Amino acid sequence: MPTLMPTDDNNNPIPALRLKEGGSHTIAATATTARNVTAFGADTQVISICPTIAVFVKCGPSTVTATTTDHYIPAGLYYDIAIGGDGQKQTTHIAVLRAEATDGIVYISEKN
Repeated sequence: MPTLMPTDDNNNPIPALRLKEGGSHTIAATATTARNVTAFGADTQVISICPTIAVFVKCGPSTVTATTTDHYIPAGLYYDIAIGGDGQKQTTHIAVLRAEATDGIVYISEKN
């Protein structure tokens, strides 16, 4: 079956989503949990994150907080996270907490 998606070395389609216009976020990763101020768009299916330092992250509602028992993401890793679909309620926010002694930034891109 023909596809317009990019393909891997075995000619299998690679699902790819567009960067959402106006869907970029920046969160300061400090010793105190912080989350995105603006909720992710209702049509956003995936967010990509890239922290400048190692962080702990947790997705959830507008009250979500991150702790040291949440998911660890190393510095410089570009990582995709599904925030809805497959009958699941969409996540609107992500909380971050630094995992190092110094502060950093987490860059987030919404995709749809």
